[in-house]
Amino acid sequence: MFKLSGENLKEKIFKMLDGAVRKIIDPILKTTGEQLAKAGISANMVTLFGISIGLAAAVAIVANWFLFGLVLIILSRIADGLDGAVARATKKTDFGGYLDISVDFLFYGAIVLGFILANPLSNALAGAFLLLSFYFNGASFLGYAILAQKHDMKTDKQGEKSIYYSDGLIEGSETILFFIIICIWPKIFPIFAIIFALITFATAIMRILHAKKTFLD
Repeated sequence: MFKLSGENLKEKIFKMLDGAVRKIIDPILKTTGEQLAKAGISANMVTLFGISIGLAAAVAIVANWFLFGLVLIILSRIADGLDGAVARATKKTDFGGYLDISVDFLFYGAIVLGFILANPLSNALAGAFLLLSFYFNGASFLGYAILAQKHDMKTDKQGEKSIYYSDGLIEGSETILFFIIICIWPKIFPIFAIIFALITFATAIMRILHAKKTFLD
């Protein structure tokens, strides 16, 4: 990948931004997660609650309630952060991590589908292209995670996760930022979706090339 002084430029920026955000967010998530755990709420319950809000956001977008959808998207992602905090306050399970990543992919696809259904004439082709890029990128991400586990690789760049998270040009934070932009300015969806899809394709291809370099015996 692109290097700057031996380190990925995106990674340098991510570390600065992520570090600043985590100083604010992590203590809040930790405290809230502990309180939810004490109340008998499991991490999986929070995960399912979060995806329910996320799917509701997609429905709101279909109805052209874009700003309301944006509020629901943010609440859904807060829940996505909370389920990990609850799991750390109780007991992490392999199924919990599996459920979390599964509903994350459902959430991302549902939001794009919401924009397609909100205005099929303008958004359908760009949205379909974007969904294709998500499909390809998701396969490259999960495939890399399987190989990384097979080779006992570990990383904490994205925090403590149940599976190996390989980095790339497009990750969860960038996708949420993209969703925020298109909810605020929904008319720009077609052009932004195509641009975002191209970067997502590039991310998947770069990950495959990195996998070739790392795992080719």
